Amino acid sequence: MGQPVANRGRAAHRPPGKAMLNKYARAFFTRVLTPFAAFLIRRGVSPDAVTLIGTAGVMAGALVFFPRGEFFWGTIVITLFVFSDLVDGNMARQLGRSSRWGAFLDSTLDRVADSAIFGGLALWYAGSGDDNILCAVSIFCLASGQVVSYTKARGEAIGLPVAVNGLVERAERLVITLVAAGLAGLHKFGVPGIDVLLPVALWIVAVGSLVTLVQRVVTVRRESAEADAAAGAAQGSEATS
Repeated sequence: MGQPVANRGRAAHRPPGKAMLNKYARAFFTRVLTPFAAFLIRRGVSPDAVTLIGTAGVMAGALVFFPRGEFFWGTIVITLFVFSDLVDGNMARQLGRSSRWGAFLDSTLDRVADSAIFGGLALWYAGSGDDNILCAVSIFCLASGQVVSYTKARGEAIGLPVAVNGLVERAERLVITLVAAGLAGLHKFGVPGIDVLLPVALWIVAVGSLVTLVQRVVTVRRESAEADAAAGAAQGSEATS
């Protein structure tokens, strides 16, 4: 949310399938949401305001509905506000704006939204859901998602590309979790046995996030060793010249 023109839709280091899916999905939603984005611009609404409202909506959907076990309606609310991530980018493109602040705000509020989603699930399992193991798994999904994002950001901050195709990145974590939560919510409408999908999804996200974290740590270790070796070789060449 709030990502500036230069960064929005970035597909670096993604496998071809993910990049292609992202490309065509964004192209479709760009066409659909462009008139709405233009309407907001005419009304004087800023991309940052859309980012903030979108994050607030996701948090409300996750922290109001999920702890009560209302997974279907919670997912509907979250999904509606998740589209703000495309609306604010569309607005930024139409306005021709690109800023470091937008990138920072986008990345920071994405972490807040993710925390609310998995936090809401953890509250359900700690309360009426009455399952301490799944509560712990939800908390692990929350924490590992933050660390996965941090490893890439920190690696890039020290000048490394962190060129790795993570098994379960942010998009996959959200899609798997929200689809499973929405379907599991149909249990309250009389669909039998479907509530098992959410625990399965949480375990998949937890294991996938752990694998992705290991992938990134190993990649940063390798890239840092290569960078240090290259720097040492360059210093050696300067000393002998």
